Amino acid sequence: MQKTNTTLNPSVCCEVPHTKRGHERRLALLISATELFLENGYDAVSLDDIVNHAGGSKAAIYKYFGNKEGLFKAICDYRRELFFKNMCVAFNSHQHDLRTYLIQTLIGFYQKITCTENAAFMRLVIDRSQRDPELAVYLHERGPEYVQKTIACALQQATQQGQIQCREPLHSAVMYFGILRNLEWKVIMGVPITLDHAEIIDHIEYCVDVFLNGHQIH
Repeated sequence: MQKTNTTLNPSVCCEVPHTKRGHERRLALLISATELFLENGYDAVSLDDIVNHAGGSKAAIYKYFGNKEGLFKAICDYRRELFFKNMCVAFNSHQHDLRTYLIQTLIGFYQKITCTENAAFMRLVIDRSQRDPELAVYLHERGPEYVQKTIACALQQATQQGQIQCREPLHSAVMYFGILRNLEWKVIMGVPITLDHAEIIDHIEYCVDVFLNGHQIH
């Protein structure tokens, strides 16, 4: 039985693998295509190139992804899951101290964006997004918007429990991620980061303290 994935082209139907071998074949295509896109750029890579690199046939690409665009979107979904795994978890006031939670989330985010492969992939995504507005919206909803909402929920929960005062949690969440915006853009543009690890931690802790100060209950 086939399942229709949410793709940029709703007329394209993709089959979800139901066997271990099918999952392995799909993952191999994702990984091979990622390597080729990062090495040569999206436009320079053909489906034949991907098949020659990964093995198999183009029929598998059509079967699991629909087309080249669907394959790239699936790669973005796969890498997003890896990027945010264990990094932006839901806040639980019974398990987390808010300050520690906010600091650790930013440290995790910084470690992920400074990974060489992640930085290269972010550049690739920005390039593709400029040419495909629908893809840009799709990736924003499942990337920046997703993590902002996660932090907004944490701020809302802390507000409800009387720990802080935050009237606009989503606005504050956007402000919170602005703490690393300069460093993030340096990474994307290939500008050297001159701060060492200890200085990065000091920067994050200082900014989180200022952020929480602005949300004190008066």
